[in-house]
Amino acid sequence: MSQSTLNRSAKALLAQPVFVHVAVVRSDGTPHLTPVWVDVDGDNVVINTALGRTKARNMQKDTVVAVSMLDPKNPYQAIAFQGTVTDVTEDGADAHIDFLAKKYLGLDTYPNRQPGERRIKIVIRPDKIWMQPSEN
Repeated sequence: MSQSTLNRSAKALLAQPVFVHVAVVRSDGTPHLTPVWVDVDGDNVVINTALGRTKARNMQKDTVVAVSMLDPKNPYQAIAFQGTVTDVTEDGADAHIDFLAKKYLGLDTYPNRQPGERRIKIVIRPDKIWMQPSEN
């Protein structure tokens, strides 16, 4: 079943340290798929990456993305959505990657920062959501 906002069970799954796969389109038209850490802000999904990475460059050129995830406790529970990147910002991005490091690694600070790296937060608005099994 398709819907346009994340329901309670989708938000509960995304609050756990699950990996999501984000698909973007490269400038040559080929797909680029990458697993990422994720956060939820209201009805939006927020990811974090370094400025200049492939996914960041492609999301700034084409704001249409696809996202999918499986419940690690039940891989038949799937959520996927088409979405739109609504914001790309450095504001709060360093604190956000530290928040994600705590969620995913149990560490207070992100351990893989590179010298000179600039982090960005990418906010994605789900536009059309599919859940399996479907749930309202």
